[in-house]
Amino acid sequence: MHVGVVVNPIAGMGGRVGLKGTDGKVAEARARGAEPRAPDRARRALTRLAEIAPEATVSTVVEPMGERLVRESGFEPVRVVDPFDEAETDAETGSHPEQAGKRAEHAETSADHTRRAVRAFRDTDVDLVLFVGGDGTATDVAAALEGSEVPMLGVPAGVKVYSSVFAVSPEDAADVAATFSRTERREVMDIDEDAYREGEVHPELRGIAHVPVAEDLQSSKQTGSGTVESLAEGVAADIRDRDGDGVTYVLGPGSTVGAIKAELGFEPSPIGVDVWRDGEVIVRDASEAEILATLGEENVIVVSPIGGQGFVFGRGNPQLSPAVIRECDVTVVASRTKLDDVRALRVDTDDPDLDEALAGWVKVRVGTFETRMMKIV
Repeated sequence: MHVGVVVNPIAGMGGRVGLKGTDGKVAEARARGAEPRAPDRARRALTRLAEIAPEATVSTVVEPMGERLVRESGFEPVRVVDPFDEAETDAETGSHPEQAGKRAEHAETSADHTRRAVRAFRDTDVDLVLFVGGDGTATDVAAALEGSEVPMLGVPAGVKVYSSVFAVSPEDAADVAATFSRTERREVMDIDEDAYREGEVHPELRGIAHVPVAEDLQSSKQTGSGTVESLAEGVAADIRDRDGDGVTYVLGPGSTVGAIKAELGFEPSPIGVDVWRDGEVIVRDASEAEILATLGEENVIVVSPIGGQGFVFGRGNPQLSPAVIRECDVTVVASRTKLDDVRALRVDTDDPDLDEALAGWVKVRVGTFETRMMKIV
């Protein structure tokens, strides 16, 4: 098995600092104190791959797009592509690790660099392109592979992750990469991040790609969630009953929790996190740091899983970080329609220990009083 590994080092940086994405916002994300998310996600996938498939052949890309992480995981790359040098990415020129573009280590990366790297993988007949990023990265990889049958598989590291070309977790990506025997054509989706920041979600089909067939792949996101009026009324009534008790409610993004916010009497941040305490909004569209600064002695996260995928944490709500989750009780809410579309709930918080602690059976509020048991796997 020959795997080409490419990492988008800035993927997901805008999430925890409240930017809903990183496209065109890298400088602002850094100014807000954002830390890279993708390298750790890549490290987890590569470490797992080295454990289960140490004999795999790996090609990768100069720093900061994968080389160091591949070597640290125990693989000696057979080829290190330098997309910052157009001539080097020509498969006819070949490459050697010792010539691997060290000048690029601190360079700013772009979509074009990703496409160049993937075309180099394609031209050297890799069996799989394993990429680390979000929907934008998936779009670039799919564009570079267009016209070929080389499959692609994503390690999810972006903020949105609407496409169905991603594994459920970094470790699952390694498992799929090491064991798949066939592929199928799947959708690559992305949205306009500027419109997304304004609360408008319009996923667009950006490509069709060959993807390994496996159970541990997520479905495309669904934007409809069914009727939630009675659910919103019931949850909002419970929250109002605690007004004056000093309970801090961290209200997640999405239309289901948005209906609860509207029932409480304020205009929701449709894709942001709002904080409520004692009858008023404390912070609108809060970042991770702002949420942590508002938490008190008793805190409750109210969150709804993503329709079609079942992710409670880790897709579209990175502001709800491990540090935030550990300080809160968690209330999961969803319409019956949404739950009918998922087999199980999932979490992907960037903290495997927390993911394990959250796993198990949970009560999901589905109506004014009704609940349904669902398992987080």
